[in-house]
Amino acid sequence: MAVTGAQQDGPERARSGTEHLTTTAEQGRFCVARCACGWRGPARRARSQARTDAQTHTEAL
Repeated sequence: MAVTGAQQDGPERARSGTEHLTTTAEQGRFCVARCACGWRGPARRARSQARTDAQTHTEAL
């Protein structure tokens, strides 16, 4: 499922020239948001929170 936006442990600047396409991925009992720019959000138990992380990441740019 593609989602836009998210936040990590601290602000991380995206690689210039990279399109921001975020996804969520299951890792055992956890869900993590990732972006095509190389950003990765924290592991979350709630999928909805991982999607919120992805949205926050995209909106921060």
